[in-house]
Amino acid sequence: MRRAAYPAEFLGTFVLVLGGCGSAILAGDRIGFLGVAFAFGLSLLAMAYALGHLSGCHANPAVSLGAVLAGRLTWREFGGYVGAQVLGAVVASWLLYFVATSHAGADPVAAGFAANGYGPHSPGGFDAGGAFVLEVVLTFVLVFTVLATTNPQAPVALAGIAIGLVLTLIHLVGIPVTNTSVNPARSTGPATVVGGWALAQLWSATVARTTPSSSGTWATRHPAHPEEE
Repeated sequence: MRRAAYPAEFLGTFVLVLGGCGSAILAGDRIGFLGVAFAFGLSLLAMAYALGHLSGCHANPAVSLGAVLAGRLTWREFGGYVGAQVLGAVVASWLLYFVATSHAGADPVAAGFAANGYGPHSPGGFDAGGAFVLEVVLTFVLVFTVLATTNPQAPVALAGIAIGLVLTLIHLVGIPVTNTSVNPARSTGPATVVGGWALAQLWSATVARTTPSSSGTWATRHPAHPEEE
């Protein structure tokens, strides 16, 4: 494992939250769900090509767990990946809070701050059951796509495009239900800013986004990089 892997995971998750959540917080009323969905997808696509050679650019604990179960990452490395991912998401979230509150009269926390939630905190009013099931399915789709497209038997040069597009698709489906997470780090960052209900509902973000990881590992058990063998 390269020493640069953990900083790469920090930066990749930082950019994902800055680009995706930032588009929702700072420009959501202008670009709508479609724009926010593409912001998440483009953020991950760009980072996949910029940082993929350093860490695989998981930028997501659920993807890292899938990589462990697929034999691509050790449990020790997993801990470092998750720590870097959560830290990147938290730093990006507080940076966004600083920027958002620099606008006179703005109250980004009252507006939800792109936090993930269900019930009264779901954009479409979906309850916990529906939100949980959808997050499980969408997380499976993401983890499966990442593992399958980074299999050496697949055209790996195109993996970043497929991963970025599937994350866009996932957000188009999931934003009305939960604001879309499929990523415990992405959920944790805004929740630390919002506090209260966002932290109370964070259990759903953690359980729903890690449950499907083992299911996605059947796609491949090959290491993502030859040096990991």
